[in-house]
Amino acid sequence: MEKATFAGGCFWCMVKPFDEQPGIESVISGYTGGHVPNPTYEQVCSETTGHLEAVQITFDPSIYPYEELVELYWTLIDPTDAGGQFYDRGESYTTAIFVHDEQQRAIAEASKKRLDESGKFNRPIAVKILDAKPFYEAEAYHQHYYKKNPAHYNRYAVGSGREAFKQQHWGNKYE
Repeated sequence: MEKATFAGGCFWCMVKPFDEQPGIESVISGYTGGHVPNPTYEQVCSETTGHLEAVQITFDPSIYPYEELVELYWTLIDPTDAGGQFYDRGESYTTAIFVHDEQQRAIAEASKKRLDESGKFNRPIAVKILDAKPFYEAEAYHQHYYKKNPAHYNRYAVGSGREAFKQQHWGNKYE
């Protein structure tokens, strides 16, 4: 098993698409990239910790390779938005791929370059590729929010503009 860590705005919307893929052992919502150990949701939202909301995925690369995780990640975000994601604004909602080794870095950099050069977006790709830092699991009520609160999750995914953006740019590629 290996780990992959992605920040893509609100972590509620990042869990379900990964959770539904084969070879995924777990998808945990949490915080990473900052300087405060064991931050709370309120601390991260205060924009004083340096942390981003993120998901950490434990996966079997022989079933679902890292390359495919990165490709799925792009379809979940607006990769050109450096100020947050959709309705959620601020540093804690910005995007990043946190790489766990040089192989992941090479894959992420090559994928980002391909997407940037594809012409799919008319602005540059703003997603940072950073070394993985300690990952702190978010509070229990944030974990698998789409299962615990499906009606609110669906309203949020649609109301934030995320679902419309995904449809406009990717169609039904991963549905």
